[in-house]
Formats: sequence, structure tokens, C-alpha cells
Amino acid sequence: MTTLVFGHKAPDTDSLGSALVWAWYLNHTGTDAAAQLLGTPNTEAAFVAERWGFELPDIIDDIADDQPCVIVDTNNPAELPANINNADITAIIDHHKLVGGLETKAPIDITVRPLACTATIMYQLMGSSVTDMPDNIKGLVLSCILSDTLEFRSPTTTDTDRALAEKLAGELELSIPEYAGEMFAAKSDVSRFSDAELLRMDSKEYAVDGTNFRVSVLETTVPSIVLERKASIMQSMSAVASEDKVDQVLLFVVDILNEEATLLIPNDLTKTVAEKSFDVSVSGDQVVLPGVMSRKKQIIPALKL
Repeated sequence: MTTLVFGHKAPDTDSLGSALVWAWYLNHTGTDAAAQLLGTPNTEAAFVAERWGFELPDIIDDIADDQPCVIVDTNNPAELPANINNADITAIIDHHKLVGGLETKAPIDITVRPLACTATIMYQLMGSSVTDMPDNIKGLVLSCILSDTLEFRSPTTTDTDRALAEKLAGELELSIPEYAGEMFAAKSDVSRFSDAELLRMDSKEYAVDGTNFRVSVLETTVPSIVLERKASIMQSMSAVASEDKVDQVLLFVVDILNEEATLLIPNDLTKTVAEKSFDVSVSGDQVVLPGVMSRKKQIIPALKL
């Protein structure tokens, strides 16, 4: 039976790219595998797939009992198919904190390392197989690193991620600043998406003292494109929260070039979260958080009520 490889819902570049990379590796080493998606990828991820000659994998809503699968770029059941614990999980490769709740049918390979990017971990795990890696797979790994590190601006960046990105860019004869600029331009083009789609595009569920949040991040080189729509986006937050069965949506618009985030403040709850979590005073419907770039390292760990 084909092993399915997939990342989290609301796929970003690392989630999509890592699924494609690991599916290549499994097939290369003798295991029939196919990458899958759990939702529509964001604009940057779609650009990266096309840039390196990949068709987007099929989108699946759930997974069958006993279906062999590898989970990448997450270990959170809330970001996975509802039936995931009845599937046959054979491996997990991730760089996020352990959440708990996944069950497996037997002992499995689990690799969770404190690196900025899942694809970096995969490169380490492949051993001598990296010498057989074609350029399009190298391009995916490079793209994943540049995306998750925001071209090394994010505090999650490690020397390991940077060194691998520079190595791959050299082999591909690519300029990192130029290629990263292309990726970020694609990421910033969100004009065709509805407010609800923007709020779900790159988001994760997280609970603070019994209050459930959808923590959404939009990384862009042109934050004005999003902030010009803030009134309608804030009106959409309650509908999205109700549909997704959370108490509140938090939207952080990350300005990649100025290295700061703007948090929208639609109500008293988000005002409380902003002031207690980031030690700021809020007087309007948005607040700028200098230096905040990473949901994983700077946003999620800081959230308080």
C-alpha cells in the first residue's frame, strides 16, 4: 500500500515542500509513497511547487483506517485528519514542540529537532541519499528553509539551516536574496483571497487558560495590502471563530522587511491578550510589535490572558 506523506492543515511552504521531499526520498529508497495536502496551500507554497516543476498533490479530507502515513512539520492532532489515530503512522518528522494526543499502532521513527525547518531535518536524515538528490528537490529544501527563516530574519534560524541553504543555493547557482524576494512577493499577493481565507491561510489552534484561539500569521513584504482590509477582516473574525469552534482569532501581520508584526485588535479580549502577552499599551484597533517575527518562538509562548 502506498505510504501517504502530509503536513498540517493550511499548508505553507515547509509543510508542502517537506511532504514532496520525503515522498521523493521514500520512493528513492524503495518505499512507494505519495505526497498529499490537507488543504489549499498558501500563495508562496504554490509558487514554490510550480517554480520547481511539481504539480500540487491531491487534497484529502480524512484518512482511512490502517492507511500507512508519515506526518511532517507537525505533531498536533488538531492540525491533522480527524481519523489520524486509526491510520498506520510510520514516522513523524517535525521541528515543533510536542503537543500529545497522537496514537500509533506500533513503535515508530520520531524525529523532532530544534531547527528552523523540517526540510533541514530531512536532509540530515537522508544520509548518503542526498548525493542523488535532483535539483528540483534541492530547490524545495532551499525554499522551505528560506520560507521558515524569512531569509534568516526569524529568531528560529540556526547556523545549520543557514549553512544548508547557502550550500544548496550554491549548487543551484541561485542568489538567495533574489530568490527569496520572488518567494516573498508571491506570499504577499493575497488580493484574491476572502477575509476568511486569509484568517485560515497560515494558522494554528492554541489554548490559553481554557480559551481556544486560532493564531493566524500573514507574512508579507507589503503589509498595507492586508491592513487596508482590517475593518472587514475584523468583522469576519467572529464568523471564522464560530465555524472553527474557537473563542477568538488572533491575526498577526508580519512585516518581513521591517521585522515587526501588527496585531489586529477587534475587541477587549484581543486587547487583553496584546497587553499581557507583549507588554504594550493598546489604544486603537491595531498594535505594532517590534521584532516579533515567529509564531513558534515569539507569539505562541508569550500568549497570556
